[in-house]
Amino acid sequence: MRTLSAKSLTLLLCLCLCVPAFAQAPFSGTPAIEQSLDKLTVLGSVLLIAAHPDDENTAILAYYARGRHMRTGYLSLTRGEGGQNLIGSEQGDLLGLIRSHELLAARRIDGAEQFFTRAIDFGYSKTPEETLAKWGHELVLSDVVWVIRRFRPDVVILRFSGTPKDGHGQHQVSAIVGKEAFSAAADPNRFPEQLKFVEPWQARRLLFNTFSFTRDQEKEAAATPGRIEVDTGAFNPVLGVSYSQIAGMSRSMHRSQGMGASQRPGPSLNYLVPVAGDPPTKDAFDGIDTSWERVPGGAEIGRVLAEAARSFQPEHPERSIPLLLKAHPLIAALHDPWASRKLNELNEAIALCAGLWLDANSDTYAIVPGSSLEVSYTALNRSTAPMRLESLTLEGMGSESRTDAHHAALNANQPVNAQLKYAVPAGQPYSQPFWLREPKHGDTYTIPDRQLIGLPDDPPLLNLRFRLEAGGVTFDLLRPVRHRYVDRVDGEQTRALTVVPPVALNLPRDMVLFPNADARRVEIAVRADVPKAKGDVQVALEPGWSAEPVSQAFEEATAGEQQPLAFEVRPMQLPDPRALLRASAHVDGREIGVGMLVISHPPLPPLTVFPPAVAKLVRVDVRVAVHKVGYVMGAGDEMPGAIRQLGCEVTLLSASDLEQRDLSEFDVIVTGVRAYNTRADLRANLPRLLDYVRNGGKLIDQYNVTDGNLVPMGPYPFKVGHDRVTVEESPVAFTNPSNPLLHSPNDITQKDFEGWIQERGLYFASEWDPRYQTVLESHDPGEKPLAGGMLYARYGKGIYIFSGYSWFRELPAGVPGAYRVFANMLSAK
Repeated sequence: MRTLSAKSLTLLLCLCLCVPAFAQAPFSGTPAIEQSLDKLTVLGSVLLIAAHPDDENTAILAYYARGRHMRTGYLSLTRGEGGQNLIGSEQGDLLGLIRSHELLAARRIDGAEQFFTRAIDFGYSKTPEETLAKWGHELVLSDVVWVIRRFRPDVVILRFSGTPKDGHGQHQVSAIVGKEAFSAAADPNRFPEQLKFVEPWQARRLLFNTFSFTRDQEKEAAATPGRIEVDTGAFNPVLGVSYSQIAGMSRSMHRSQGMGASQRPGPSLNYLVPVAGDPPTKDAFDGIDTSWERVPGGAEIGRVLAEAARSFQPEHPERSIPLLLKAHPLIAALHDPWASRKLNELNEAIALCAGLWLDANSDTYAIVPGSSLEVSYTALNRSTAPMRLESLTLEGMGSESRTDAHHAALNANQPVNAQLKYAVPAGQPYSQPFWLREPKHGDTYTIPDRQLIGLPDDPPLLNLRFRLEAGGVTFDLLRPVRHRYVDRVDGEQTRALTVVPPVALNLPRDMVLFPNADARRVEIAVRADVPKAKGDVQVALEPGWSAEPVSQAFEEATAGEQQPLAFEVRPMQLPDPRALLRASAHVDGREIGVGMLVISHPPLPPLTVFPPAVAKLVRVDVRVAVHKVGYVMGAGDEMPGAIRQLGCEVTLLSASDLEQRDLSEFDVIVTGVRAYNTRADLRANLPRLLDYVRNGGKLIDQYNVTDGNLVPMGPYPFKVGHDRVTVEESPVAFTNPSNPLLHSPNDITQKDFEGWIQERGLYFASEWDPRYQTVLESHDPGEKPLAGGMLYARYGKGIYIFSGYSWFRELPAGVPGAYRVFANMLSAK
């Protein structure tokens, strides 16, 4: 018998980490079994590369994964942290977490796998030079090479061209590094440190999936020399839909970006253009052996598996099991990455044909380091195929595996149940997403564990390995341990295991503004995650700042209960405007300095993060001349809380408020980001808002995008364009120095535009009526000045302001000058 070398064994283990967790797919029953059997016969792979969540061509992914049964992957350089959020107020890292899981939900539909690099989406970039300067050329290239070497694609497809026609600088970079990585992945002299885990890999060819978002682009794509046509509108009779229809289902998972898509049947042509490697003539896999013949000793396996797929009987799927069992030892005897992967797929195909229900259910989802966990398991064979349960092994959390021999016949539809105990290691880390565990390095994540780079999410904390026997063949099936429960509204639900601290310190605000020298009350909510938790909370401040008290005890609390503790914090004197407040709890000799945030956006699973129990303290002299603010929430932002920090009373205006409430009770009304895009009630009641302005009110509209829902805003005509200023340090000029927005109640200077984050603004006005007065002007390097970022007009007795500057980012981030400018907008005269 051949034995694996240490390097080959490491390679196989590394490849196994790429196997996605099995989750509920949109296709089940006979379609799922047929897909599984057909995929066993195909040994081809394709990797699509782009820059962001939503860049992927879901139709191409579905065509190759669901139609051609290829192993198909999508590598997104970023997790989409720099975009906007239509379903909540989360931004930055939290938005990236949401979009990562939206992509995983999309991949479960189109059948592909998901990968990422360490690059962070820092917002819109106009040039690849800026993007590479922020990410580091070698770092992002090394990550793309790493994914290619792990995935080992036959064909690599670029979604962008690497030229200015791609627009976004990050789009261009995805193709630039994709082209470089195509060759670099095969060069053992490039990134040799990776070769401890993987081997060099040369894909057969590199193709560009031409994009055609306009009629002219469609004509250009259709006329490109050497192109290959792929009709993703082809109908799959087993699944009952076309690949473009699957693409519509998949793309609609991008909910935070408002990417709901139609499921249009009929032809849908895509074009693939050769870029490098062996050019194809008719098909992307021309000349590539995607059968078992590509693996030495695989010919007989291919014949057996082809017969299993050909002879499949939907009414009796269990009759395919003997052929699958015949193939099992043949595959297991091979030492090849394809054999390792296909053996896992084969085991899952056996489970599908037998209707196996293998479940590992924990008694809770929240576990504390050092605690114990009870796992109830069920093994159920819902077929007449003879099977036995041989053993069970709990694996995970960095501790030794625990195996229990459990010999039991799995008779038809007769469940085998039992319980297992598991001790959670005392040093088990909290369940922070792996890319958020360490401080970031500029615009890239710090991921010390090489084998986690590229993965979309953390592997399950704990798995239960079921070892089964059938027909003299022993095979394993791995299932994650989850908490299964019943919700009275939504029915049966599951939650992933989550390691939590005994208590968490939740600060209601990430930033506290001190608009003057007065002390402010800062509350810290102590959440208990174990019964009878007690201890004390201490706050630490930087020199010059003080708190009263500095330490408070909290009493015994039941699990899930929160106790608020209040501290009076007094700022230091200017000029240093910023500081940090750090909170820590001391419980049973353990120091805890994190909070716990659960993000809930069904149908995504609950997402738990543990942010540091730290608040930014910002001391800046800022005055505001209004008190009552009405806020029309749009796509979701944190502006209401930021405005409250100025001492204003903020009321969120509902649809009935806009239609019936006496708006004159508000000193000013502010509409949230993309409010006109997302709220039909706001569009319908715009005349009432303009009447409110005419009669002496003030209305501030923040940015909206140009789409079919955007109505003409403001009392006088103006158009919203696509202009933006992406460099946050870009100089700002005052186009009308006497405008009151620059003087009352705060005198605005150039210093107020220092320390901004991500960008100056977006979706500026491109044209406007002369009755508007511009206030600010800015532009990116080498571009023309843009004055449409802020428009000011008197209308009747009141004032209207439009502003595309990114207040929704700057104020929650605690940018001092942004507060001063926005306070003037609220107080406009």
